[in-house]
Amino acid sequence: MESREPNYEIGVIHGRFQVLHNDHIKYLMAGKKLCKFLVVGITNPDPSLTRNSDANPHRSTPLANPLTYYERYLMIQAALLEQGLLLTEFSIVPFPINVPELIKYYVPLDAIFFLTIYDDWGRQKKDYFQSLGLKIHVLWEVPLEQKGLSSSDIRDLMRKGEKWEHLVPTSVANLMKQWNVTKRLKEIGLK
Repeated sequence: MESREPNYEIGVIHGRFQVLHNDHIKYLMAGKKLCKFLVVGITNPDPSLTRNSDANPHRSTPLANPLTYYERYLMIQAALLEQGLLLTEFSIVPFPINVPELIKYYVPLDAIFFLTIYDDWGRQKKDYFQSLGLKIHVLWEVPLEQKGLSSSDIRDLMRKGEKWEHLVPTSVANLMKQWNVTKRLKEIGLK
């Protein structure tokens, strides 16, 4: 019989979440299932902690980062509450993945660090974590073609005025509309 007890006390999981979508929820909940308390790290929390990466060059562009740290904080919190988690089961923090030596200021280093790997960027993050001596748990590793949803695709649908709401949790769709992110993306695309 499968144990219902989480494997780890504290887990750390991260992402840009530059529109949190349904596959992000699968990722976050897979991490939460393995730990009692989940720390969700938001990468690229501000421009000073955002760096270009040869492994994933588009991730640092303004069009790929339309939401502020605070907006992503609210979005992630709303989505996790929508999934039935309690505020006492998770926290949300900045996670400067591009400046790995700063990670120690934001998260407990004795936690387990969850990763998914799809490409060179995922492998580079794994190398970062290993260089810091962190404990790693790879949730899954699959080729990029099998990744599934992409926030880039959702942002493109929003800019084109096509249907995207079914690809994100209801709470996220509501916030995107409240913040008029579609208009913001169109304006960024014109610059």
